[in-house]
Amino acid sequence: MTAGAGGTFKAAMIQLRSGLTPAANVDTAVRLIGEARDAGASYVQTPEMTNILAARREQLMATIVEEDADPSLAAFRELARKLALYIHVGSLAIKISPDRAANRGFLIDPQGAIAARYDKIHMFDVDLAGGESYRESSSYRPGELGIVADLPWGRLGISICYDLRFPALYRALAEAGATMLAIPSAFTKQTGEAHWHVLMRARAIENGSFVLAAAQGGQHENGRSTFGHSLIVDPWGRILAEGGTEPGLVMAEIDLAEVAKARSRIPSLQHGRRFELVEPMAEPAHLRVVRSQP
Repeated sequence: MTAGAGGTFKAAMIQLRSGLTPAANVDTAVRLIGEARDAGASYVQTPEMTNILAARREQLMATIVEEDADPSLAAFRELARKLALYIHVGSLAIKISPDRAANRGFLIDPQGAIAARYDKIHMFDVDLAGGESYRESSSYRPGELGIVADLPWGRLGISICYDLRFPALYRALAEAGATMLAIPSAFTKQTGEAHWHVLMRARAIENGSFVLAAAQGGQHENGRSTFGHSLIVDPWGRILAEGGTEPGLVMAEIDLAEVAKARSRIPSLQHGRRFELVEPMAEPAHLRVVRSQP
């Protein structure tokens, strides 16, 4: 079956609680991926920061390695080949220089080859209530390219966590043919409680696409709390499967025919237009349509 042709398959989201030791995190992920394969999954996704969730920059840079030398990536490639399934490693912390890392996702095919790489574009630099603060850009170099990749059942648009808050990225992925949107995450507990479900459902609804979101959950070794609640959402915004906060599996049958149904009922991808700011002679400012979407 060619990409975009539709069909059904079983997807599994691996929920983790990654600590500071990559080997232990990978062992947990490998075990759960095996369980997912035994349950019939053909596509398995792990969350953001599968290999390590470190708060201190020095600890992170002392632990991670370059892509070619990364044992976590090698283990997942071998597992994909052994189990003959697609493993989407939501992201690994990969060293790209002595003082910088990439927050990089990998789609691995059933032969163990890397079918796609994606570096997280939007850096999570925020100050939350209660003194909770993050500066992802102090350790990570942002990516510059959106990525779509073909699976046997359809086209996958790839993103990571904080990207979720930038809808233009997902519209671009959908316009590039994505029928599934991958959003592996390590959402904070505070922001997850407020926004996780509504944003995930919105990205599915506005693009008529499945959303596949494996998550980190619970209290981590580094002291951070993540929201969990891995999700699979259909193109109409219905939650097909949801996790809690414990490590485990979240699985659902994906029927790509639902994409065409949703997009025919609400054809917003065909109706979208682009706007530019027109400088007015007097207030208020105006927006002008500059061209319709193709």
